[in-house]
Amino acid sequence: MPSVLDRFLRYVQIPSQSATDRDVVPSTPGQMTVAKVLAEELRAMGVVDAVADEHAYVTGTVPSNVSHKTPTIAFIAHIDTACEVTDENVRPRLVENYDGGDIVLNASENVVLSPEVFPSLLNYKGETLVVTDGTTLLGADDKAGVAEIMTTVEYMMTHPEFKHGAVKVVFTPDEEVGHGASLLDIEALGADFAYTVDGGAVGDISYETFNAAKARVTVHGRSVHPGKSKNKMVNSILLGMELAARFPADETPATTEGYEGFFHLLGFSGNVETTVMDYIIRDHSKERFLERKSLMERAVGAMNARYGKGTVELAMSDQYYNMRDRIEPEMHIVETALAAMKALGITPNILPIRGGTDGSQLSCRGLPTPNIFTGGQYPHGKHEFVSVQSMEKAVEHLLKIVELYGAKKA
Repeated sequence: MPSVLDRFLRYVQIPSQSATDRDVVPSTPGQMTVAKVLAEELRAMGVVDAVADEHAYVTGTVPSNVSHKTPTIAFIAHIDTACEVTDENVRPRLVENYDGGDIVLNASENVVLSPEVFPSLLNYKGETLVVTDGTTLLGADDKAGVAEIMTTVEYMMTHPEFKHGAVKVVFTPDEEVGHGASLLDIEALGADFAYTVDGGAVGDISYETFNAAKARVTVHGRSVHPGKSKNKMVNSILLGMELAARFPADETPATTEGYEGFFHLLGFSGNVETTVMDYIIRDHSKERFLERKSLMERAVGAMNARYGKGTVELAMSDQYYNMRDRIEPEMHIVETALAAMKALGITPNILPIRGGTDGSQLSCRGLPTPNIFTGGQYPHGKHEFVSVQSMEKAVEHLLKIVELYGAKKA
């Protein structure tokens, strides 16, 4: 039976990076490749209803093996990887018995994984780390979660003495580009609640996310020969910089943490004639979230008042909402995950997610879905790593959750 490490190493070597500004799901063909692999592996384990649909959603059911009625749990992970750094030709390597020092990922490009910059490395002394070669991301976000769920399923399918209720398996596409599992048929899935297996260090659990919006600002200028442009040229780049300066300098991702929200300018491109700026807006507080969107509208309005109607266009829309309001009435989901941790000697760490998961939209759509750890660290970059022992602990945690619910009557 493949170990969680074996599965993980195999999955990360299949490119499945998602892509923005695509109007199809999945946004990239590699995700369908992964989906088909997973569906076939599930069927080989005996999950007879496992299927990968035309949008690269993978679903399957581990049937209950107890006589009493129990809650139906879904475990969810996403198969795409982040857009910031390539996942082509991922070459993972093992650092065994990590000694607490620097790990040179790529000497020629001077890419070093150092505890001076990434202090949580020191929590993994003596463990086996999976790291990159310094040219790609690793893909632990979220292929560690995928490998952990698959390993959990295989254990349940091959150990009939392990008593459990029905467990639904779901692998989703395009999480990294905000798709939010919007095509998942919750009613057909038939789960009472779910967990996204998409968190960080061992013990991390989250049931709060940001409220989130995206905004595209288009600034229209006027290009005139610079030698003859006085009182005629309107430089859209400079206007874009002026707009950016209207937002608080200390409310960006680089200056905030915990429950602090932000404006994030994640794209800026253009020329004298036209500039396009892409923002994301985040806040855990619904009130502050509304205030931030209002500030964006007022800033654009002020620019148009100064430079003329239509100079700056704003297209803003909500992406997801804080899932806390939907999970709190069903806190047994969180409490059982915490009880499973304590039974395994894991110290829980409840923290707000400074981002979103598929659970954000699913919770708001009626499927309460908190997020639990995978062991992955520093995702979306070349310094991403995961501890083998952390992945093994994640599998133990999933099995313990299933065991605890299997002992309860619905």
